[in-house]
Amino acid sequence: MHINIPNILTLGRIALIPVFIGVFYLPDTWVSMAQKNVFATIFFIAAALTDWLDGYLARVLKQTSAFGAFLDPVADKLMVAASLIMLVQLGRVDVLVSIIIIGREITISALREWMAREGQSSSVAVATIGKLKTAAQMTAIPMLLFYSPVLGVDMYIVGSILIYVAAALTLWSMGYYLHRAMAKLTKHSDPS
Repeated sequence: MHINIPNILTLGRIALIPVFIGVFYLPDTWVSMAQKNVFATIFFIAAALTDWLDGYLARVLKQTSAFGAFLDPVADKLMVAASLIMLVQLGRVDVLVSIIIIGREITISALREWMAREGQSSSVAVATIGKLKTAAQMTAIPMLLFYSPVLGVDMYIVGSILIYVAAALTLWSMGYYLHRAMAKLTKHSDPS
């Protein structure tokens, strides 16, 4: 395991997950639900910012590593899965939406691993549709965590719309990656 600044930030992001979830388990006599929402939103946004920062620093400081390349997407998926499960428990996200998003992450991670073993990892490299899905879900989740209106805008309604958009993009992107992988593997294994 290679420890450098980007990897420390990624490990910090993973360490934030129990803190982020733990906020909602604090007694209501200590912290109101509105305060829990604010703290959880801050922790989620901080984690999202460290995701950007660790990638930026890895490139600028030339501290990329195989460990970092493995750990970064794991940290992202853990944070998103934990957030979605918490939002389901709070009644702010439909369980089907969470299953779609988390199921896609597991499926595409397995697909990428398989394609890498086949020497075809470029077939399932991150595409624009995947980036759009990520943008929609990373915007929706803090809105759903915050839950309260901001400047007259109902964060719950906007976040709910965006999480359904993210779920639709999730299915679309999964289909895209599966199609690319199968087309590449079929062509690769075709003897003619």
